[in-house]
Amino acid sequence: MTGRLARVYVDHLQLVDFRNYEHVELPLSPGVTVLVGQNGQGKTNLVEAVDYLATLGSHRVATDAPLVRAGAEQAVIRGRIRAGSEDERAVILELEINPGRSNRAQLNRSPVPRPREILGLVRTVLFSPEDLAIVKGDPSGRRRFLDDLVVTRWPRMAGVRSEYDRVLRQRNTLLKSLASQRRSRSRDRHDPYAESTLEVWDDQLATVGADLLRARLDTLATLMPHTATAYAEIAPANNQTRAEYRTNLPGLSEVTAPPERSELVERLRTALQEARADELVRGVTLVGPHRDDVLLSLGELPAKGYASHGESWSYALALKIGAFHLLRADGIEPILILDDVFAELDTTRRERLATSVVTAEQLLVTAAVGADVPKSLAGTTWTVTHGEITQTGPSPDPAVDETDPTPEPVEGS
Repeated sequence: MTGRLARVYVDHLQLVDFRNYEHVELPLSPGVTVLVGQNGQGKTNLVEAVDYLATLGSHRVATDAPLVRAGAEQAVIRGRIRAGSEDERAVILELEINPGRSNRAQLNRSPVPRPREILGLVRTVLFSPEDLAIVKGDPSGRRRFLDDLVVTRWPRMAGVRSEYDRVLRQRNTLLKSLASQRRSRSRDRHDPYAESTLEVWDDQLATVGADLLRARLDTLATLMPHTATAYAEIAPANNQTRAEYRTNLPGLSEVTAPPERSELVERLRTALQEARADELVRGVTLVGPHRDDVLLSLGELPAKGYASHGESWSYALALKIGAFHLLRADGIEPILILDDVFAELDTTRRERLATSVVTAEQLLVTAAVGADVPKSLAGTTWTVTHGEITQTGPSPDPAVDETDPTPEPVEGS
């Protein structure tokens, strides 16, 4: 634990032309909020918007276009964030989603230069059915899960992640050009200028890649004990979970404390040099964090390909609950979002899960059937029908002022 938990929650959400909502306002409060509605009614869209405020991305789609209501040009998500332990402060976060153009962000009604500057003001951990792909899907899903958690822990890593992607694109473009040139002329001819330029990109990729790799290794090593505990609480048998980081750099497969950054830079630089001949033939970068994977095991066997649907579901859920407890151990109080989780669990596992998450400062739950949500998670309940939201459970805390405050800025880390 790094100190007292920072109490942060969303107490008001407003959407304009987001998904199926032309305009909606939803008051929220600390504790449990349950959104009940059949599939396609819009309940998941509400928690997706809260998560977007925290991550600047959707857990359901890779691009922003589907987030904008049909016929509209842009969507707006506006959230009021309460933060603090005694004298609660409030900030207004606003994100303007512009498909095909740059998104824009405002903090307390004032524009910020780049949306990612608001990262860290609110943090979320979200579990949804799509997260089954972390266990059963391609390596890209596991890399994304780990990188998203890295950014949630250290928001500055969003810039590192973006820079790595930029360097990788530039290096791949150069490699593709060099490979094409070599195919069209004698293989014995060299272009000293192009190869010296490639060395510059090698240095940049190794430098930025080392930052990302070290953060991944640290996060995975810290995450897995929490994941093991969460899985054991959910599943009563065959509940030994392990993770192995898979990379083409030697000596990094074990989930232990990561090497120093300088050592990782040298390992990456050496690996790039050794792979250069092959890269110049194939025209693509073959070394780096973008090609790594995480081998998740259950018992003695890899979870992918061997775990049942129920085991895979429980494993993915345990990874997210583990992430929630990891952030709390870091001194961060994330908003926990459980999207359509309980329908997949039997009564015993529902109760076990509820016990492990009931202490969250703010817990948002969606369910097709209200009876699926354990009674221990009773809270404010809203029914969502065709985009219309009706309160059907206890009112939010009346002590929370629903008027628009004069916000005070809260610094993100």
